[in-house]
Amino acid sequence: MKSNKPGLDQAFIERQRKRLMKLRAEIVDATQAKEDEEASVNAQSAGEARESEDDAQRLTTLELDGNLVARDLQRLAQIKRALEKIDEGSYGLSDASGHAIPIERLEANPEAILTVAEQESRKPR
Repeated sequence: MKSNKPGLDQAFIERQRKRLMKLRAEIVDATQAKEDEEASVNAQSAGEARESEDDAQRLTTLELDGNLVARDLQRLAQIKRALEKIDEGSYGLSDASGHAIPIERLEANPEAILTVAEQESRKPR
């Protein structure tokens, strides 16, 4: 587990590994809680009469929850990749260019696998 990036010592990389694993567990737990809550609401309202406004609110909530789940799944994929990069010895280097990702970015966003500029260029416009 060596790092190809100068400036990232083994202690920093191990702290990041722990942060990533904790973050992954938190996201998985939160996702499970959302699913459990939705199942509970569905079970409670199964036999009740509903108004069309209730259905509209429910659809809006489901859409928002779906967006959050999609974001969480994307973040989990980045966390998985960052953990793989630690194992490969390439943590702190961009997947796209191989350029160093600034340590400040890694501290703020431990799952970062691209530089800020590369991340921005991939956003849909």
